[in-house]
Amino acid sequence: MEAEIESNSYGSFKLWSELELEEFADKLVFKSVESPDQGFCINRFDGNIDKLDNGDGPSGSPNVSSPKVSTVYGVAGTIRLLAGTYVMVITSRKEVGNYLGFPVFLVTSMKFISCNEASRNLTSQEKRDEDYFMTLLKTIESTPGLYYSYGTDITLNSLQRRCKLAKGWESKPIWKQGDPRFVWNRNLLEELIENKLDEFIIPLLQGSFQTGELKLKDSPAIIKIVSRRCTRRLGTRMWRRGANLEGDAANFIETEQLLEFKDHISSFLQVRGSIPLLWEQIVDLSYKPHLQLINHEDTSMVAERHFNDLLKCYGGCIVVDLTDKHGDEGMLSAAYEEEMQKHPNVRYVSFDFHQSCGHGNFDNIQLLYDEISEDFEKQGYFLLDSEGKILAEQEGVVRSNCIDCLDRTNVTQSYLAQKSLNSQLQRMGAISSTESISMFSEDFEVFKTLWVEHGDEISLEYSGTHALKRDLVRYGKQTLSGIIKDGISALSRYYLNNFQDGVRQDAIDLICGHYTVSRIRPSPLQPKGIDTLSYLPVASALVIGGLTVTSITLNQAGRNAQQYLSSVVCAGLTAGLMAVVKANGRQICSRPRLCGLF
Repeated sequence: MEAEIESNSYGSFKLWSELELEEFADKLVFKSVESPDQGFCINRFDGNIDKLDNGDGPSGSPNVSSPKVSTVYGVAGTIRLLAGTYVMVITSRKEVGNYLGFPVFLVTSMKFISCNEASRNLTSQEKRDEDYFMTLLKTIESTPGLYYSYGTDITLNSLQRRCKLAKGWESKPIWKQGDPRFVWNRNLLEELIENKLDEFIIPLLQGSFQTGELKLKDSPAIIKIVSRRCTRRLGTRMWRRGANLEGDAANFIETEQLLEFKDHISSFLQVRGSIPLLWEQIVDLSYKPHLQLINHEDTSMVAERHFNDLLKCYGGCIVVDLTDKHGDEGMLSAAYEEEMQKHPNVRYVSFDFHQSCGHGNFDNIQLLYDEISEDFEKQGYFLLDSEGKILAEQEGVVRSNCIDCLDRTNVTQSYLAQKSLNSQLQRMGAISSTESISMFSEDFEVFKTLWVEHGDEISLEYSGTHALKRDLVRYGKQTLSGIIKDGISALSRYYLNNFQDGVRQDAIDLICGHYTVSRIRPSPLQPKGIDTLSYLPVASALVIGGLTVTSITLNQAGRNAQQYLSSVVCAGLTAGLMAVVKANGRQICSRPRLCGLF
C-alpha cells in the first residue's frame, strides 16, 4: 500500500535538504548544496530577503574577508525583534522513520542568527527588552519534539483526509499542503512565503513520531504513532489551561496510529485536549493550586465553538472525561458535564480514573471500554487495500481528557489504541478472531514501549518532565521503581511550573505570534507590583537563613533558658516569614510577561 501511495506522489513537491550557509559581514547567503544556483540572501542591516543572484557575495572592497561557511539542514523561519531580524536554522537532525514512504526527521539542534546591526539605535529600555527577547529565543532553541519531512507535509491530519484530497494536491509547495493548526513555525514562515521561497520553506510539527516492527507469526507489520500538537492555544502546563474565547483548547493533540501489513495500511485517530471551558489554575507555591472557573459573558459559546470545530473536522465525537469527582477537579467536572448536556450530538462519558483504576486496579479500565464499546466500534478505523481502494472509514473520534491531558489520558488512549489495533490485525488476517496483540509478548512489548515513549514526549512539551503512570501502560500496574520515578517527575513539575514556566510561556507566545514585538508598544518588562526576579532570591535567602539559625539555636537550646527562648523566637520568625512568602506565592512564582491567560 505504501508503494501505491508513493506512486501518486512522483510529481510531489520536494524541499532542498541541505544548505550551505555563508555568513558575510553584510549578508547571510543560503545555497542549496544539490543545486548551488538556488538560494537566497538576507541583508544583515535591514533584514530584507532577496533571491540569489549569480553575483551575490560580499559587497564593498574586494579585500573583504572570506565568509564563515557551514552546513544547515533547513531554515525554520525568521522573526523581527527590536534590533531587527533573526533567522532560525536547523543545525542537526536525526532520521526517525518514514511517513508514507517519505523520510521523517527530528530536529536535534537549531539556532537563531542575527541578520542585522540595528542594536546601536536602541534606547536603554529597548536594549533591556531585546536582551529578554534574546533569552526567549535561547529557550526556543531547545524546544523538544519538532519533526519534518523534505518530501511531504506531516502536519496534514490523518491518512483518511489525505486520501480524499483532490488529485495533484501533492504537487503544491509543502507549506500549502499542511494543516495550519499543527504547523509549529507558521508565524516564522511569513517572510519566506512573501518572497516565494517555496523550496526552502519547512513546516515543523511539534508532537511525537514513534515507529516499531511487529513480527506477528513471521508476517511483519509496521506500527507508527504520529501526534500533532495544535498551536492555537500552545503553552505550558499551568499557564495554558481550558479554552480561549474562540473555543481552542490547551494541549489539544491529534494522535494517529498507523499500521502497515502486507499491502494494506490502516489509520486510527484519537484526540485529547483540556476541558473546553474558561478556567485557570495559577501557580502560587502550592503543590496543587486552586482551580477556578472564569465567569465571562461568552462562556456558553466556548464549548459550542470547540465542539462545532471538532465535529467539522472529525465527524462524531465521544467525550471521555477522566477527572476526579471530588475537590477542585470535581467542581470542574460537574461544570463540564452540565455544559455537555447542551450538546446532544456529542456523547459525554464521565469516568473517575483514580477512583476506578487506583490502588492497582488498572484492569477496571475495561469498565470504561464496556460503556463506550458500541459507539467506539461504530466509529471504526480507516483501511486501504493494495490498490488504494477504501475498505473502511473512521466515522468520529474519542476525545479524552483529564486535568493535564497527559498521564491518565495517555493510559486511556493507549488502551483504546490497543483495542483498535486488535480489530485491524484481525481484519487484515494477521491474527485470528480469537487472538489479540497481548498474546504475542514480544510484539506487545513493542506496542507498549511506543506508547510510553510517545507519552513521555508529549509530557515534555507541555509540563517539562516525563509522563507519570508510565508503568500502567508498560506493565498494567504500578511498580516501586515507577512510583519513585513518578515522585521525581512530580517534584520536577512543581519546580518548573513555579519558577521557570513563565519564561517558557513567553517564548512560546513570541514564536507563535501571539505577541508581536513593536517599538510603539509599552515595554513588557515594566514593573507591575513586586518583581518576581528580584523578590524570589531575597525570599529564598531569608527563609533558608531563618531555618539555619533556628536549627543552630535548637541544638544549643538545652544549655540555658535564654538560648531556649532564642530558639522559640527564631522558629516563630521563620514560620511567620514562610507564611508571608506563601501568602505572596503568586507574586514570587515565574509569570508570563507578554500575554494574558486568554
